[in-house]
Amino acid sequence: MMKSQQAETEKILVVDDEKSMREFLEIMLQKDGYQVICAEGGEEALAAIRREKFELLITDIRMKPIDGLEVLRQCKAISPSTAVIIISAYASAETAVVAMKEGAYDYLPKPFKIDEMRTAITNALLSRREEDGSDDVREGPLHFGCLIGDSNAMRKIYELIKRVAVTRSNVLITGESGTGKELVAKAIHRESPRHELPFVVVNCGGVPESLIESELFGYKKGSFTGATANRKGLVEAAQGGTLFLDEIGELSPALQVKLLRLVQEKTIRQIGDTEDIAVDVRIVSATNQNLEQMVIDKNFREDLYYRLNVLPIRIPPLRERREDIPLLAQYYMSKFRKNFNKDIRKISSYAMDILNDYDFPGNVRELEHIIERGVAMESSSIILPDSLTLSTYRRAQTQAPGSAPMTLPLRGFDLDQYLGDAEKKLLQQALQQAQGVKLKAAELLGISFRSFRYRLIKYELASEDDA
Repeated sequence: MMKSQQAETEKILVVDDEKSMREFLEIMLQKDGYQVICAEGGEEALAAIRREKFELLITDIRMKPIDGLEVLRQCKAISPSTAVIIISAYASAETAVVAMKEGAYDYLPKPFKIDEMRTAITNALLSRREEDGSDDVREGPLHFGCLIGDSNAMRKIYELIKRVAVTRSNVLITGESGTGKELVAKAIHRESPRHELPFVVVNCGGVPESLIESELFGYKKGSFTGATANRKGLVEAAQGGTLFLDEIGELSPALQVKLLRLVQEKTIRQIGDTEDIAVDVRIVSATNQNLEQMVIDKNFREDLYYRLNVLPIRIPPLRERREDIPLLAQYYMSKFRKNFNKDIRKISSYAMDILNDYDFPGNVRELEHIIERGVAMESSSIILPDSLTLSTYRRAQTQAPGSAPMTLPLRGFDLDQYLGDAEKKLLQQALQQAQGVKLKAAELLGISFRSFRYRLIKYELASEDDA
């Protein structure tokens, strides 16, 4: 890992009564370019904190006579801007919550992966610089001012956007609902030579079929009842710029014919008019449907499909770019804490594990709504697992594949209790199948080890020390 100029100026204090752990972290951090000071106990650590300023403190929990939580409390009293990461071989959900509420940025159980520690350190230092208002804070993983993500899948999308934006060819964006197809369309427009001209959005599925033609092409006065004046359509409104046709698969066969004329001839005819109007628009379309299958089924014109699909871009669902979930979650947390005027600056590691385990059928839009609810409902300074409303997640985890859907009793029942009982039973079954090996049990359930430990304690299947 290359040294950065920022890292060379940042000082980290490592506190652990285990010599091998101190030496391991010291070597790793120095290799990454940080200045490192080590302390073998709480007293020595507090003396160092009083003596000099540290950007980050990494401390074990179980130390005598001063434990890690007390070091955390006194560090925050002496140097509030110092970020703190707690590490422990005796990690538990309750201790993690206490540490977070005392001001810790993150809580990592031993043994941890090197990449996991590096990510926690990077994020903790970034969060600290943001809170300090440093000029060195990077703008974040935002591309073209609207798209978020640094995964390989998204990097390929960014490169595609740059390549297609400079052309005049039509673009077809495909992807599931909530993946951000309109954001990609806007990015293409912003990067194109047409960026100073209009970007006009037409939701083909949101306008009644009886009105879509007049909305698109406009009409002449007196052409139908209610047409009391001439009116330009949205195609003319996009003159010189970009026309974004969202949900293109919803167009009726009759409208497909008229759209084909626009694509082929670059002309339109208003309702009630006898003359054509020349237009210069770049067409970007989007759909969550399989247009190729619609062509086979004779529900979408083949000639129109090929003229719209000159430059295809497929947006991957969020489950195919899980690396972006923490970035997106942090971005939306920052957005909504301002909207709700709340001092929430962190998402707990346990809450993030739950998000990382979830498949997000609603994609980025669903994640945004989950974080919005979490910020709105959270009363502490961090988002905890109980603030995440993930009913879809719970049902996916507790309903066995191929099982028959449950019928709701007429008198109703307690959904949370039912789902909780089902989740507890699955945890017990996983432990039994894994012969008590927790890591294997977590793999059987498709969740992280830390998330598995959190659930064991939540359902009283293990104590803090045993989890």
